[in-house]
Amino acid sequence: MSDPAAPVLDDLRSESEEVDRLVAELDVGSWSLPTPAAGWTVAHQIAHLAWTDTASLLAVTDEGAFADMAAKALAAPDSFVDEGAEAGAALPPGRLLTHWREGRERLHRALRSAPTGARFPWYGPPMSAPSMATARLMETWAHGQDIADALGVRREPTARLRHVAWIGVRARDYAYLVRGEQPPAAPFRVELTGPAGQLWAYGPEDADQRVTGPALDFCLLVTQRAHRADLDVRAEGPDAGRWLDIAQAFAGPAGPGRPPKGA
Repeated sequence: MSDPAAPVLDDLRSESEEVDRLVAELDVGSWSLPTPAAGWTVAHQIAHLAWTDTASLLAVTDEGAFADMAAKALAAPDSFVDEGAEAGAALPPGRLLTHWREGRERLHRALRSAPTGARFPWYGPPMSAPSMATARLMETWAHGQDIADALGVRREPTARLRHVAWIGVRARDYAYLVRGEQPPAAPFRVELTGPAGQLWAYGPEDADQRVTGPALDFCLLVTQRAHRADLDVRAEGPDAGRWLDIAQAFAGPAGPGRPPKGA
């Protein structure tokens, strides 16, 4: 029987290796470069990926320890992410990079060996191994984008974006609920153009509320790496329009998003 997590785990490894290449040869000073995330340097971005890999590993292998970590997060919802990144960013760059590499490999092995159908706790709804791997890929891509922006590097979009787009669509209702709003009852139609011109479609074809545009722009939107005004993502219908204003693919408090260019 094929492993349902294998394809996304393979893509997660490729995505992680791409981000690794961005930082592997940096001099010590470049780790302190500011990224578009306010107060976060390149080191903070890698530290956050390492911290979240550790949290994911606990969720898969030690639910009690993860429950303790989650309780601390709930007690300080607006600061726990920054505190985790700050602690890791204080490490020497070489040690931080090794920490991230070793942690993500441990998580990879744990997700590979997870029983089919098992679900693991998280800060949002419980997740299967494929869903957790998809969430890690989404975060790796998003924080990699912050690093690339800080370094002035343009990354070529890949077919791995389909995982980011999928979790962005799946998280539609969560974006409303985390803001105390009621999600629309009717499904939306989302049609995205992939990097090679392929169509990625979600939802019924006859839906009244529709979202269309390049997959890259949609992924930048749902990971809150760019403002809607700077992206070629279009909404048909007021509910779809509201979603594009609040969309987030990640668990946790609603983020402030990025200001439009020139603001």
